[in-house]
Amino acid sequence: MSATSGIGVSQDLSTRFLAAVDSKDTRFIKVSIDNELLVHDLSVPVQGTLSEDLAKLQDSEIIRDDVPAYILVRLDEPPTQWLVIDFVPEGTNVRYKMLYAASRRSLTRSLGSSVFTDSIFVTSKEDLTEAYAAHRRHVTAPQPLSTREQEIADARAAEREAGAHSYRPKVNPIGHGVGLNWSDEVEDAIKALGHGEGSGLVLMNIDIPTETLTLVSSTSASVKDLSSALPTSEPGYAFFAWSHSHSSSPRRDIIFIYSCPSTSPIKHRMLYSTSAYPIYMVAKTLLPPDVVAARRIETSDPKEITEDYLKIELKLTSDNSASNASELPDSGEKKPFAKPKGPNRRR
Repeated sequence: MSATSGIGVSQDLSTRFLAAVDSKDTRFIKVSIDNELLVHDLSVPVQGTLSEDLAKLQDSEIIRDDVPAYILVRLDEPPTQWLVIDFVPEGTNVRYKMLYAASRRSLTRSLGSSVFTDSIFVTSKEDLTEAYAAHRRHVTAPQPLSTREQEIADARAAEREAGAHSYRPKVNPIGHGVGLNWSDEVEDAIKALGHGEGSGLVLMNIDIPTETLTLVSSTSASVKDLSSALPTSEPGYAFFAWSHSHSSSPRRDIIFIYSCPSTSPIKHRMLYSTSAYPIYMVAKTLLPPDVVAARRIETSDPKEITEDYLKIELKLTSDNSASNASELPDSGEKKPFAKPKGPNRRR
């Protein structure tokens, strides 16, 4: 679940972005957080293709190596659509990492979600070109759709095209909001988990009075220990490093888990819920990029987090999946795989 920080969009940014959408001659708009507002920093005109114009972002007058920012990027096709680059350098203070991670949803919603197709998260200017290239490969990769899915996709495309000509940015009247503080122990434990070997578990919770993310424990744990290790009477977060062989080759996935019993006080549930996504995004900057699972697990009952459930959520292959499939009667009609019901997750 994404979180919002309560930081609003300035009227000046809304006006400038609307003008840029209408004129189609602006390639980049840099947005910063200043005095608890999302503000316009600078604009860069279109000169070539997007791939060519990306080189401009290496200019330190546009993006500094050590200062976080959002870059709103006009696409080539269609030129009515925009992309958000969330640039948060690795050396950024953890509090600011949280703040930028939590404010991105507010930015796109306030400026008009219909014009933003996607977002890219980068921690280094040198990675911008490759990050965009990877994004393009993902977008253009063939993804077969059912007839119903194609109808939905066509409807959404028409909706976005219509929205590009009819939306008006919304200014959030709320002018304040901050992220969680992180204890040094949490940061150290997550880094150690990322560079370790085998399976392990880092448990965290929020100290409510100080709104600080604190370390509960950092231990070795197998997937069979996971459900009993997660808290059952209060909300909590976990990063679970899972070494397994449920894919074509052995691998180690680090999975973010947010657990919140339905009996928790509503204030606690709200704080944990709105902080979950920023915590995940900040942790990604502390961990090796090739080990972080894209899928985040949310549950109200930790006992349901089993090995089989993780295999389903991470879309891992199973040695016996083929044999199980061969035992099913052949009706002559191919039917889609019915995903087993997982734990109750709050979306």
